[in-house]
Amino acid sequence: MLAFEAIAREFSAPLRRHLEHQVGNSATAADLLQETLLRASRKLDSFEGRSSLKTWLYAIAGHVVADYLRQPARQQQIVAIDEAGDITDGTAALDERLVIDEMNRCVREVIDSLPPDYRTALILHDLEGMDGAQTAEVLGISLGATKVRIHRARARLKEALQYSCDFYHDRESVLRCTRPD
Repeated sequence: MLAFEAIAREFSAPLRRHLEHQVGNSATAADLLQETLLRASRKLDSFEGRSSLKTWLYAIAGHVVADYLRQPARQQQIVAIDEAGDITDGTAALDERLVIDEMNRCVREVIDSLPPDYRTALILHDLEGMDGAQTAEVLGISLGATKVRIHRARARLKEALQYSCDFYHDRESVLRCTRPD
């Protein structure tokens, strides 16, 4: 028998990061994590081990996110809320943080605009680091279909970023972006 406390301790942090990538808000991700763990604890006795525990939990998290996004109040596009930490390094650090936040916001908005199937596949594979088979298992589709979704998501992301952001290298050759006027 699996000990739920050990499972929650091991997987809470990665699940929370995954949920935050999905909804773009850490407070909402924390709430969804609690719902995910609650559902997992209720279903733990029925876990048969046909998949890894990790993919089983991510599949539950995917259902929780889908349920959350189906709520009528959530039908609008989700936009990440900036959660800037304490910046004490002066103006240069503040400027750097603002540039990073703008880049993150731009990319996050483009990811959020992808169709849900593509967005989820991209997040699981490219941001969460799951391999193709794990991503396919979480999504409940074939490996081939998963590869297609990831490929199409990357292509749409690239096209949207080129359209939505003007990329350039600054004096230190660091990649930056600005929004076109």
